[in-house]
Amino acid sequence: MTESTGSFDNVVQWLRAGYPQGVPPKDYFPLLALLKRSLSEEDVIKAAQTVLKSVNSDTVTEGEIRTAVEAVIAKEPNPEEVHQVASRLASVGWPLAASAR
Repeated sequence: MTESTGSFDNVVQWLRAGYPQGVPPKDYFPLLALLKRSLSEEDVIKAAQTVLKSVNSDTVTEGEIRTAVEAVIAKEPNPEEVHQVASRLASVGWPLAASAR
């Protein structure tokens, strides 16, 4: 297992711990913005697919995930939204949530 794979697996574990009932739609964009700060675009897409598809398999498509990631790259959500999501992830041990401040 590479360091990158280990980091990706940790991110997926934090996401599942932070959102055990699934990610609510209002948190999609701030969550993707936080992920983009610490993962490659492809890893962001894979992480989102892993978490969103496991809970919302009928409602979130790969195309929608890719479109959302592209939207985050173009324009980030407001700081309050990012802080809310970062706080939730920090409560389950996300070490990079402080970068959202």
